[in-house]
Formats: sequence, structure tokens, C-alpha cells
Amino acid sequence: MGVHRGRVAAITAAVLAATLLTPPAAADEPITDPIPEDPAPAEFGLVLQPYAQLPATEPTPPATDPRLIRHNRINHIGEVPDGSGRRYVPDLNGPLHLLDDGQQHRYLDFRERFEHFFSGKGMGSGFGFVTFHPEFATNGKFYTVHSEGEGAIATRPPTYPNQPDAVVQSVVTEWTADDPAANTFTGTHRELFRYGFATYIHAVQQIDFNPTARPGDPDYGLLYLGVGDGGIGLDTDIPQDLSTPAGKILRIDPAGTNGPNGQYGIPADNPFAGQPGALGEIYAVGMRDPHRFSWDPEGEHAMYLGHIGQHAIEAVYEVRAGDNFGWSQREGDLTFRPETQCYLYPLPPDDATYGYTYPVAAYDHDPPPNWPCNSDSGHAISGGQVYRGHDLPQLRGKYVFGDLVDGRVFYTEVDQMRRGGPRARLHELQLFDTAGTRLRMSDFVGDGRVDLRFGTDSQRNLYLLAKANGMIWKVTGTRPARDSEVTEQVRRNLVAHYDFEHPFAADDSRELDSGASGTLLSLLNGGQDMRVRDSAFPGSNNALQTRQITPDADGNDDWKAGVWDPGGVASLEAFNGTDGATVMGWFKMTGDNPAPNTTTPEPGDRYNAVGLAGVLTGDSDGHDVRALLELIEVDGQLRLVALGRRLDGGASQTFAARPDWRELLPPGQWVHLAATFDYTTGRMALYRNGAPVPGFYTDPGDPWQVDGTGTTASTPRGIKIGGSFPGNDRERNPCHCRMDSLMFLDTAADQRTIAEQYRRFTHR
Repeated sequence: MGVHRGRVAAITAAVLAATLLTPPAAADEPITDPIPEDPAPAEFGLVLQPYAQLPATEPTPPATDPRLIRHNRINHIGEVPDGSGRRYVPDLNGPLHLLDDGQQHRYLDFRERFEHFFSGKGMGSGFGFVTFHPEFATNGKFYTVHSEGEGAIATRPPTYPNQPDAVVQSVVTEWTADDPAANTFTGTHRELFRYGFATYIHAVQQIDFNPTARPGDPDYGLLYLGVGDGGIGLDTDIPQDLSTPAGKILRIDPAGTNGPNGQYGIPADNPFAGQPGALGEIYAVGMRDPHRFSWDPEGEHAMYLGHIGQHAIEAVYEVRAGDNFGWSQREGDLTFRPETQCYLYPLPPDDATYGYTYPVAAYDHDPPPNWPCNSDSGHAISGGQVYRGHDLPQLRGKYVFGDLVDGRVFYTEVDQMRRGGPRARLHELQLFDTAGTRLRMSDFVGDGRVDLRFGTDSQRNLYLLAKANGMIWKVTGTRPARDSEVTEQVRRNLVAHYDFEHPFAADDSRELDSGASGTLLSLLNGGQDMRVRDSAFPGSNNALQTRQITPDADGNDDWKAGVWDPGGVASLEAFNGTDGATVMGWFKMTGDNPAPNTTTPEPGDRYNAVGLAGVLTGDSDGHDVRALLELIEVDGQLRLVALGRRLDGGASQTFAARPDWRELLPPGQWVHLAATFDYTTGRMALYRNGAPVPGFYTDPGDPWQVDGTGTTASTPRGIKIGGSFPGNDRERNPCHCRMDSLMFLDTAADQRTIAEQYRRFTHR
């Protein structure tokens, strides 16, 4: 039901204590990984069937922030509670759509209705949400929240005083339809609530009725408002200030009149009703961005909130009357300090005295180690739904939610989501299309930034929707999850792994590392266009395209990939002093190799090498390598080689394949290649499709100065893929090719390990 009367007095006292007291300084030891455990792979995945695609729309005024320039900005799907089966979908850019037996209707458009409608800045600005009164079929009433800009601020007084520098207002409106069954709105409207914010972020996100409340219940017909902190809760106490709506969940009675403007009522059983100095509308406090909330249709009808964090934790809370989630003294269940946002800190010894409520489920950002920790790393929780339908028994009793930016989908068991107990275990769900192909949401939408949301209908079906392409999918089934493409033997030494299925949501010209290092890879000069739909093996969807762009001019526009730091890439420390290394992956020749040499005046000259993939030395300028798989001239003939150095500044050794490279890499054909380097013995090897390739050493001596130890104790300056110099200061040795599932190991893998990994790829 949401209201737990027996707890209200105690909770109210705890909230007031938290408001009046400043917690003592926490321990000074920062926590850099607040939630060490990753979500567990789920044993099953969801089948997504396309349901509808809504029309393209644009922000008002036109936006410059690329995060707002989407196909459209649909952000929820629900069912009109009148038995008609119609679904409703709000679009932040203005339209309210109705979906009726496959037909789309534009029910209402806020751009046309309101002179000062504003959606051109801020992730949540615009027509944010709509909810229908449970008696809509007879009273025709529904409620919306939208944003208005400068003109409204100058002329329309807020329900509570604005901050002096307010730049946008959130407006809650009651609408009354002349004909509730109509697919286009005609009728009247009145304003209930208006509040201004000093920034364009964290305004009023969701408004909603508790769908589990029935006539006669205390919660029936009461409207909940999720009010953000306006972006200023970071270093102010506004989320803890009971005299302002910001950073709170409010609970109001649209049919009442005892609110401050006489347009709504304050329920007498609200936890702060009648409390001097506190707004009676407040239901729960201490929030940064209460983005999405929902109620469990069964059980105790718990209310769950997906709360967007700052730089560390995305959390799910069970919400009860009088709760205080601690922002900005707390992020999740750790101490937050605005001056050190990259890290959180342990709770103080007297934490219990402040009465904060902590998450029942959470995950952390885990930004790549070579990405600024105080920059957006592409994470924000999208609160979801407890599935209580009967068509998908594997999902029953699970709270399904996700990350709205990168599109990962998770579930937790509701039975494990206990207040005051350990956080519920997260499980990551795989996703499949109706043909059974495993895809990630970034594949479904064709963009690294998904903008994922969830919804449901009266039959408790689950829906996913995305702003990136304006699509809605219905979850129509489950199927067993696919095994990992990486064998356990390889995983033990897998430093970096790039499969080009994991665009970095904050910047999809970069690729996330699925290996242990987490090293972020840059797709140089071509950005996201370098990811192409191609598959080297079953279960793969994307590959990396590398190529020369301008063959007749010396330049630096070749498509290649890599990571480069002249001080050493700290996350690649596993290659510091390593005893061995392996470079392997899938390759396909897609053009003329070797490429024309742009550094010489002769038009017929070609480069003497074709770059595939390798790890640089600790003193490399972007060309010298510790372990490299490449095509290079040996005695005037291009050959497939393993080329490496044991000592920084020392000589290299080359192991060259005897077969013609064109037989090993025929045009247009995917081939799995591996090169291994044992620095303690000087042994090198090449493999093709899991089998050894006969070859020879080009230097019969001991250029590595083998002494039974590993490489120089220095951290590599980077990884290069598809060409030399990942610092991107010149073009050398470009490759007209595609690559898939590139792996870099800190051991010289043996023949069996490589053969088993090849079989895993081809027999999944």
C-alpha cells in the first residue's frame, strides 16, 4: 500500500534528526570500488518482439546536446485504465501517443498547448510523464508534468518560491477529457503544481498513482511526484531541507484543496503533515534524481524507486513513508563528499543515529581506468517493474530494470530485496530477437547510447523502449542464455578483449574492454562508423573495420584503433615484466594490402607491412612492440609474422610463417590467428584456425638476450590495432581489413588452449 502507519512517528523523528545534524567526518580511506561484485550472468534471456515505432520528433528549442538529439524521446509505456486496451506513450519533445490495435494516435501535443513549453536542454526537460486517474473511464481525468522556460518563469508564480536564478519550471496539470474513449483529446485542464529549478537537470521526472490501491484504501486516488534536487543537491542541503519540494517524493490529493495554492490537497496521513517547518506534501526525502518508481502488483505491494546516482552508485530503494535516502550525505550506502566525487567513504560509527534508508539493490559505475573518474561514464539506472505475469514463469517474482544509458537489463529477486539486509544479487539478462539471435540493446537501436525505459500493461506484460530509435519492444518469451565465447583457460590470463559489441555509452567512438584490465579502446579517425555489421563466428554481430582513407596524400586519417599513453597505460600493467604474451583474434582482408605508401614520392610504392594487432613496449613511440601479430616484409617477401621484444630498447625477434600470407588470409574470408611469445625461452609460434603454422626465426642468434626471466619491468605504452602509432600522430602500415574478438593475454598460450578457444568460437 505504500503507507506504513506504525512506522511514521519513528521515521519522522529520524528524518528530522538527519536534517538538523551534520554527520561527523567519515574515515579518510576512499572506497574506489564501492560494489566489487559484478552482476551475475542470468541463466536465461528475454526475447524482444518489435511492438511499435513512434514518429521522429525534435526538442523545443532545437538542442545542441547530442544526448537530446534522438529519433524521439519516448520515455514510458502504460495502459489506459479504461478496459480499452489502449497504450499510452509520452514523448519529452511534446506528443502524447495512444496505441490502439496497431493504430497510432497523437492524443495531445504540449508544444501546441503551451506557449512556453521547453524541452531543448536537460535530460528530463519537456513532457516528462503522464498518468491516468484510476477512474478515468468515468471522470476523464489524467495528469501530466511538463517543463516551461523563461517566459513562464517571468509571468507564472510557482506553488513555492523559486530559487532566484530558476531557469526552468516543472508544471503538473490535471486534464479532464470530454470523451474518455476518444483518441484525440478535447476538454479542459487546470494547473495543480509549479516549481522552478536553478539548472536544467533533475526536475520532476515521474508522477503516478499507486495502481495497487483500491477504493477505500488510504492511497487510492493520491498522486506521487518524484521531484529531483535541481542539480544543486551536490553541495547544498536542499534534499534534506523539509521546507522545499526539491530532492523529495511528494504525495498529494488532486481532489483536495488544502494545499498552498488551493489546487490540491495534502493527505492527513502524510508523514510530515502538520509538522512545523515541513511541507506536508513530502512523502520521502534525501534524493538526487528519483527517476522511476513502481509498485509490486502482488505481495506487500512494495514501492520501488530507481534512483540515479552521481559518479558511483545506481540504486533501487524500497520506499516507505518518511524515508530519508541520505543524499547528499550519502550515495547509496556509503558516505559522499562533494569535493572528492570520484570516491566514496565508509559510513561513520554513529551512522544509525541519522536514520538513513539504504538500497535494496545497487550497482556501481566501474568507469574504465583510462577514463576520467569525474566524467560521465555512461551509467544511469532506469527503474523497472516487478513481473507478476503468467506467460513467462522464469520472470515471475523478479524486479526487472536496467541502465538507461548503455541498455544493460538486470533483474533481482523480490524476495531478496529486504530493507536493512544485504543488497539483493543482480543478474544481467541476455537479449534475443525473435529469430533467436543474441543482441545487446545497442544492437537493437543501432547506437551506443540506448536511452532505455520500461513499462507494462494490464496483463502485466513487460515492455522495453528506447529514445535512440523510438522503438518499443514487447517481451514475448525467454530462452536459455548463451555460453561465454571465452574459454575458462583463456579467461585466466585475458588482460584485454575487444569484441566490438560493447560501445562505451558515454562516447561510442570507444570500445569497452571485456578482459580483466578494463582498458578503454579508441576507434581512431572513424569513430563509431568503424563498427560494422559482420560476424566472424556464431553469436557475433559486429566487427571492426580498419582502412586507409587517403592513399594519395601523406596524412593521418587512416582508420585504426588503439590506446596510447607516453607515461604507460597503467591498466596494462599485467604486461610489465611478463614471462609471456599472446595476441589473437579474427581477421578478414577487405581490400588492397599492403596499402600505398603515402610517405614516399613514388606513386607505386607500398608500405612494407600491414598492421594487425599488438602490445607496445614501455618506451615505444607507438611503433616498437612487445608482442605483435602483423604482415611484414621478410627478405623482400610479405609474410605473416609474430614479432616481439623482450627488453625495452633491445632488438626484436621475428617468427615468420612459411606459407604465403595470401593462402593464410584469403580475401573476404574470416580467419582466426594467434601469435605467442615465451620471453623466458625465446620460443614464438603462430596459429591459424587453432592449428600451428610452420615458420622460421629471421634471426638465428639471440636478439632477446634470453636469461630465463621475462620482459623489462615497464608498463606498455599502449595497444595498436590495424596500423602503427595509436597516438594518432601519423599514418603507417594501415590494414584494409576487419577484425573481431581481439584478445591480449599475459602468457604464451599453448596449442591446446588456442585450439580449444577456436573451437569455442566455431561450435557455440
